[in-house]
Amino acid sequence: MSGILLVVIGIAVFILGYRYYSKFIAEKIYRLDPDFVTPAHQYKDGKDFVPTNKFVLWGHHFTSVAGAAPIVGPAIAVYWGWLPALLWVLLGTVFAAGVHDFGALVLSVRNKGQSVGTLAHRLIGRNAKLLFLFIILILVLMVNAVFAWVISNLFILFPSAVLAVFIQIPLAIWIGYHVYKKQGSMLLPSVVALVVMYATAIIASRVPALQIDLVSYFGGEGNVVAFGLDGVAMAFFVWIMILMVYVYIASTLPVWKLLQPRDYINSHQLVVGLLILYLGLLLSNPQVTAPMTNGTTDTSWFPLLFITIACGAISGFHGLVSSGTTSKQLNKETDARFVGYLGAVGEGALALIVIIAVSTFFATSGDFLATYNSFGAASSGGLGNFIAAAGQLATGLAIPADIASTIVAVIVVSFAATTLDTSVRLMRYIIAELGTEYKIPAISKTHVATSIAVVSSAALVLLPEGPNGFGSGGYLLWPLFGTANQLLAGITLLLITIWLKIQKRNFLPTLLPMLFILAMTLWAMGKQVIFDWSGLSGGEANILLFVFGSIILVFAIWILLVSFSTLANNRDYDDIDKSA
Repeated sequence: MSGILLVVIGIAVFILGYRYYSKFIAEKIYRLDPDFVTPAHQYKDGKDFVPTNKFVLWGHHFTSVAGAAPIVGPAIAVYWGWLPALLWVLLGTVFAAGVHDFGALVLSVRNKGQSVGTLAHRLIGRNAKLLFLFIILILVLMVNAVFAWVISNLFILFPSAVLAVFIQIPLAIWIGYHVYKKQGSMLLPSVVALVVMYATAIIASRVPALQIDLVSYFGGEGNVVAFGLDGVAMAFFVWIMILMVYVYIASTLPVWKLLQPRDYINSHQLVVGLLILYLGLLLSNPQVTAPMTNGTTDTSWFPLLFITIACGAISGFHGLVSSGTTSKQLNKETDARFVGYLGAVGEGALALIVIIAVSTFFATSGDFLATYNSFGAASSGGLGNFIAAAGQLATGLAIPADIASTIVAVIVVSFAATTLDTSVRLMRYIIAELGTEYKIPAISKTHVATSIAVVSSAALVLLPEGPNGFGSGGYLLWPLFGTANQLLAGITLLLITIWLKIQKRNFLPTLLPMLFILAMTLWAMGKQVIFDWSGLSGGEANILLFVFGSIILVFAIWILLVSFSTLANNRDYDDIDKSA
């Protein structure tokens, strides 16, 4: 089967979903009002509340939610065959992710730009809010650890990509100053910045002196540097420390100084990356060699598929971004459809090409099955398989494979870094909110809350021992990240459903995906916590995942019991927007 056929089917589904279903949701369910005064205007402060052009905001939102997850998840999930992964990405994007991301944005905008955690208090009560905040806190902590781990490993694997990634930072700051102080255009400067980045990546691919290879600086893989750490482990440690310093600064700066312009550059990167991959696919017309369904797996795709592919189908982290940063920058309420729903579609398009790239990468089905011989092999090799596959597709445009791999690595790292500092910013908000709730004013201060976020994230990624040696935290946490992420998505859909019920609107478009997501996630999470991570199934116990997973599972069940009770009652809400 030709990979082009799968592309045509997938893109057609996305176009129809945005053209018709999102319009129905916008007009009949969420009922967007072009005259509604958004929080960006009502509370404009030049730091967090900043009215923003919808194209720029889409770039920020999209790159904040994209990260590496819509690449890693689908690249792993093809283990069960390309068909289950493809169907979940297409149907999940149109009927779950778009509705979820769009709805979280509208719900927050209609309620003073408050986060879903704060809104949980107003919709289902204080106790549920605190439990929800703790679940969110654990999730963003895991996001920080996982994405820092991914970026550091990519820097080690692709040293030719490092310089291009770092050059983006001063370029983004210059663009922010140019746009917001000089009232200039962001489009042309961001395109120039992109050209500079890719020129740097191309040159560094061929000039070893421009490759920042910390492993070689420390004497190579087998050389013990200090404290028993070899060259790779020490390089990993240094990159984690550099990343933590970066996210501390980036997450405390006003959004216009770095966040928005860098994300706008990254939105162009996404377009360029997708064009390279899709055009490369069209010109090379590779055949799908991965099996439609894999009958030799060591674990069932049901229900694990629905937590393995989170970003790219539906992701709870998107609701945090929608209600945490994006809602504070929305210029007009009617922009929410473009930013929220189309952001989810864009991520679906990325997940789609990942599935097709990996499915067409191998020469034969036997080669695919030899590489994807177990779920563990798929999990550890998925990202590397995609980068190699992307490089192969790019050769269809006459781009050398080494240069293509470097550019793809730059794109992946840029997205992951965007998600990382957005997540640290969100974690700071949550810590500050908990400080206010529990009357601990010290941790409500910006730099104290940010310090707690950064130090705890670094500890979580560095300290756990695991199969990847020093700094295995991100690798170990990936299975729990998927379950916690989907659980958060289900709870966010539940909050949107309650809000729609308060306003006496049709809530089936949010209720149905919510029930499906919660059923699949609780099933998968219960199986993992009770049997797999506890050691009851006969395997080795994983204390880190068992403890974190147990806490999240108990909190989630408690929240759901309270929430469904609230949904069934006719409680009056004096402090929640009820505009028709």
